Amino acid sequence: MMKRKMILDVDTGVDDALAIAYAVASEEIDLLGITVSYGMAPVHYTYRNTTEILRLLRRPVPVLRGSSQPLERAKEYGGEFHGTDGLGETLGEAANDPGVPDRAVDFIIEQSRKHKRDLTIVTTGPLTNLARAIREDPSIVGTIGQVVAMGGAVTCPGNATPFAEANVHIDPEAADAVFRSGLPITMVGLDVTRRTLLTEREVVEWERTGTEAGVLFARFARFYLYEYRKYYPYLEGCALHDPLAVGVAKNPAFVRSLPMFLRVDLEEPGLGRTTEDLHRRAPTGPNVQVCVQVEASLFRDDFIDQVGRILAERGD
Repeated sequence: MMKRKMILDVDTGVDDALAIAYAVASEEIDLLGITVSYGMAPVHYTYRNTTEILRLLRRPVPVLRGSSQPLERAKEYGGEFHGTDGLGETLGEAANDPGVPDRAVDFIIEQSRKHKRDLTIVTTGPLTNLARAIREDPSIVGTIGQVVAMGGAVTCPGNATPFAEANVHIDPEAADAVFRSGLPITMVGLDVTRRTLLTEREVVEWERTGTEAGVLFARFARFYLYEYRKYYPYLEGCALHDPLAVGVAKNPAFVRSLPMFLRVDLEEPGLGRTTEDLHRRAPTGPNVQVCVQVEASLFRDDFIDQVGRILAERGD
């Protein structure tokens, strides 16, 4: 079986952690490394969270620390949905080790040059690391095989503002730069991710495994479920935003997409809004494949099977 070579670019909050487990559990994926940035928490938290998740899952994947702030804006942290530590108040404070270098951008460039069209980059946080990599070496735009980006909302409201999805809203300049770059991008936005839900049923099963990983995942998933009940009481679970991006990268049949000329609003009141440019001024045609339908049951079945299996694994 030909494995899909992948870089996963994350800002490890709860659903990023679920995406990491899904990626390392999937035999179809050759996970070359995980690059991290600020996002749901400061970068030293997301770096700590990522390395701890991989330790619990017993998967030795390289983790590269990256961007600590947006390209042009400031970032404030509130702790909603993911907790102040990014993982539902399960790991507590993280020490900021100044000795950990910012290697994420270099890693993206190196792997792009090495693997070229065989490389898929899946982003589940702000697009800052990828935008910085393009700025440093624009030639990678012509080599990367595919970018699958969790972010945006075209046919539905946002979750950071009435207009904007959080990953795009955090660093709209980065998202705009990536969308305009010419990279082959598939956008997995709220249009489809809100239709894929994790429920209490799965969380109970993870807890029942009794493994260190299963118990921790159940703890931070319950925090996420509780936040969803507060803000979205009409949903029967919490959205699997980031895992769906991994799912689309490994099996495009999970979704249906439409080509669009997509742009990002860079000014209020629509800051971070992703909209189709009806003027269609892009000289090379549509710039993004926007996911508009999802085979939710097929994806959920695969996600639950893969993640349930890895969380149930016991060490020697």
